[in-house]
Formats: sequence, structure tokens, C-alpha cells
Amino acid sequence: MTRTSRIRAAAAAAAAVVLAGSGCSVIPVSGPYMVNDSGSGDPLSKPFQRMIATRPQPGWSAPDVIKGLQAAMAAYADDPTVLPQYLTPEALKSWSPAGAVTVLDDTWNWNFDLGEQDGTEAVQKVSVKAPQIARIEEDDTYVPQAGDWTRTIELVKVEGAGYRVRSLPPGLVLTKSDVDRAYRPTKLYYLGGGGQHRLVVDSVRLRLKPAKTYAQVILERLLKAPSAALQGAVGTGFPAGTRIESVRSGEDERVVVNLSGPIDTLDLSGEDALMAQIRYSLNNNDVAKGRVIEVQVDGEQYSVSQPNFDQGWLDNGANADYYVTKGAVHYMTNEGPGGAIAGPAGQPREGYSNFALSKQGDLVAAQTSTGISVTPATQEGQWQEVIQGAPQDLTAPSWHRDGSLWTFDRKNGVVLRYDPATGRPAQRVAAPGLKGWDVTRLRIARDGVRVVLTTGENLVHVGALTQAGGLKLSNVRVLTARDTGGVIEDLAWRDDEHVLVLVKRQAGQILNEIDIGDGDVTEIPLKNRLTRVAALNEHVLAQAESDKGQSQILELSQDQSWTTKIESDAETPLFPLG
Repeated sequence: MTRTSRIRAAAAAAAAVVLAGSGCSVIPVSGPYMVNDSGSGDPLSKPFQRMIATRPQPGWSAPDVIKGLQAAMAAYADDPTVLPQYLTPEALKSWSPAGAVTVLDDTWNWNFDLGEQDGTEAVQKVSVKAPQIARIEEDDTYVPQAGDWTRTIELVKVEGAGYRVRSLPPGLVLTKSDVDRAYRPTKLYYLGGGGQHRLVVDSVRLRLKPAKTYAQVILERLLKAPSAALQGAVGTGFPAGTRIESVRSGEDERVVVNLSGPIDTLDLSGEDALMAQIRYSLNNNDVAKGRVIEVQVDGEQYSVSQPNFDQGWLDNGANADYYVTKGAVHYMTNEGPGGAIAGPAGQPREGYSNFALSKQGDLVAAQTSTGISVTPATQEGQWQEVIQGAPQDLTAPSWHRDGSLWTFDRKNGVVLRYDPATGRPAQRVAAPGLKGWDVTRLRIARDGVRVVLTTGENLVHVGALTQAGGLKLSNVRVLTARDTGGVIEDLAWRDDEHVLVLVKRQAGQILNEIDIGDGDVTEIPLKNRLTRVAALNEHVLAQAESDKGQSQILELSQDQSWTTKIESDAETPLFPLG
């Protein structure tokens, strides 16, 4: 069945249909309606429902016109011709679809007054109120919001045409159902800054397009700049001016991506990076997974990527877990307790806390009463104080994947970076957005780009390490619109996209997993009271107090229950980085 015939079939069946996706009541006179747009079964696409808006009818009431207007907004990206028909000429001149998209809850409250006479025109004012869920920025970032969205919309009765909207705030307003129907959470992969052999994920919301597969929508967006969260922090393997000519299924079920533009097919120095961006951006959005990907330039083969071929583009360092007992760092085994690591960090010592392990676990940092010290995990290693400051003046040390050590100097209000490779004193890193902030924690992500930090007792922020004009901590924003409702006791990076936040409330503790892309919060159930948390992807550990008052290490199971990993004399679970 062609797309045209599907539309006609849907129209015939839509004589009276609920305004799907807006939570509103039935609009008479056969509209609006939706059609399924499955991409003709193309495995490179995803099925979705496309709103078909209906132009306003002379017999419609003011409420019907407002509901039809909202449907026209939902359909605007696919068909921008219907919405202007709801506006008076004056309103059309002043209204613009540009700017962020407002996302509201499906439940709206309408308040229509009795109308009034404005000169020769009958005026109807409509007050609209709904909980605002989010904004979708022009860079496709999904930003959670809290509170109510309230606007007043004026309509006038036009002779022979019915009601038209006389005043309309700029921008598009969609419901949650509209967004769920037409948008998809999408992961784009860019190159880590500073020449790192690492991909960095950028989570956005992309609108599906009837005339293009989802795979093509993803790659066309990948050619653009990253979202504001990663501006200046990541790079790309695509030369400026590269275009996506087509994305299709080829022979042997391979995915064929045809590019054009200034790609030098004789210079393969950037081939690995370009192919990695394409493969991860398609695979990790459940498009082309398990399939060979062939990239062409102007129709000629450029490179071929085999399924499951991994060159370490998402490497997180050593996959090992550790813990502290009696001031000494130990490694864990599958059964539980393991031996002490080599060197001074594996020897019992009082006064050392907040241990942190470098990427391969070969360097250990710890906080003391006078500063932060570092030692190699070797028999010949010795503790060396590399940053001075009282415990209350320095945040716990955090390793970067490049081997540098970071902390925030609360006394002087500056970010400090120490590089063991040079041995020079710790250097200040510019962080203009943090001026005057009460920074209480700072943790570098394993991707080497993002930074999570807390201010005061209960605010969580995320930023990025940018390179333009020198190394800076920039792009800092509040991580979630939801109030933690208590005091933050600990936090840790779980993976490239999620942070674990341990919060103490009057009613008890909660452990939240926060998605750094859209701010979504998932609560992990707790049984014991926790003191510390550590994580590496699916592996989550926590320090807890047993019923007998002993310190133990717990492990989170796949069913979200906790099991005992080490029964006693175990503190501070650790993973390299994070």
C-alpha cells in the first residue's frame, strides 16, 4: 500500500476520532487523525504515527478551534501549511515556530470566558494551564522542566470563516503524547577531546520524518554540531561539508551509507574515527545492529565495518573492583574478599580516606589531613602529597582517563588539575561558571569529557571539559528539574549516560539513577542504610551497615535486589575512574 493510499484509508476511518496525543475531546467534521508510518517495513527505520491536521471549519466552536490548533502544532514539522489557517493575518505576522518546543502533560485545563465585544469583533479569551514536562531546544536537547505552563489565547469570530486565533505566543507547544509519538530518544557519538581514542555520547530527541528512514535522520544529525552540553568539548571525523546522500539496505543485508563531500578516499587516517561514529550511532539506537556497514563516497566503496568489531572506542579502563579495609586498598574476587594491592596503598594506615584509582588502577590517590597524596600501586611506591589543603577545603580526588588528578579547592574557589607525568604543581583550570558556587563534590566521567558536581547540600550539575581557548570546565547546567528532597550523601558515575545519587531524607534514604541526557530519575530500592556507592556499567556496589553494626559491601543484582558481597570489615567500594 502506498503512503497516499494509507492516508486515504485512515481518513475514511476517521469520521469521528479523539485528538490522539493531546488528551482532548472529539473534534467534529472528520479530523484531525493519525496514520501509521512504518517506513514501508524498512529495518533502518522505526514505526511511528503521523498526525494529519485539519483546517478550521466555520461551524467549529472556540474550544474546537483551540484543540485543532494544538493538533496543527503537532503536525507542523510534517505539514506547515495547516497551522497558519488558524491565525488571523495579524497573528500570523507576529507568530514564529522558531525556538524551543514546549512539552506539556497530556492533561490540560481550559477556561473559556463568556466572550466580549471588541469594536465589531466578538472576542473569546481562552486560558490554558498544564504542567510543563520539558523543553526540546533547537539543538534537540531534551531539558526537563517543573511547574505549570499558563497562557491566554485570544480568538475572534471572522464572518463566514468561524473563529480564528488573534494572539498566540511564539513557538510550538506539544503534549507528552505528541512527543512520544513523533520523537525518539537518540544517542549520537562524537570524538573525545584532546586527541583521545574515545567516543562520547550526546543524548538528544530527534523527530522522525515520513520521507526518511530513522537511520538517515540519525546520520544527518550526526553531521551537525553536538548539543550545547558538549559544544567545544568533542570533535568529529567528518570533514566540514560532508553530506548524507542515502542510507539503504544492500546485498547480504548490509547497510550502505553513501556520503559526498570533501572526504579524501586516498587518505585513510580518519577512517577508523568516522566509521566508529557511524557504527555506534546506528547500533546503539537499535538500527543496523548485527549488520555489516558499508560506507561509500560518491557511490564508491570507502570502508566496511564488520558487526561486533570493537576497537575500544567506549573503553572505561580496568574492569576490576576494589574496597578498603582498615585503611588499606584490597581487590575483590568473584567470591568476595581479595588480597591487598601492592605498595603503600595496600598497607593499613590511619588518616587516609576518599581513595581513588586511576584508569588502570596503577595509581592511587587519597585524602589526608593536609591534602591529597598519590602513590603508585607498586612495591617501590611511596605516598607523595601533590595538592595541599584541609579536608573541608578540597573535594575528594577524581582521576581523569588521561592520567591527571582533579579536585575543587573550596577555599580559593578554583578547579585544580595535577598531572603525575610532569610532576609540576597542580594547575588551575578555568571554570568561569562556578564563580561563587559552593562546590561540594566533583567527579570526572570515564569518557574524559563530562563532569558531575554538587553544590550545597542537594543540587546536582553536569558540565564538560572544553578545549577551545585552553582547557576549561564549561557548559555547566542543573542535571534534573526534580528536587532531591534531601541531603546528598554520595554520588558516582554509573556509565556514560547515568549518575547514581545517594540522598538522605527525613523518611529515609533513596538511591536515584539520573539520566544526564533527559534528566529522567529512576529510584533504586534500598533495604540497608548505605554510606557510599560505586558503579561501573551494570556493576553497582555500596557500603552498608549490617544488622550487627558491621560495615559490609553489597552488590546490586539484576532484579534490583541487594546481596552481600563482603560481610564485614569492608568499606568504600571502588572502581577505576568514575
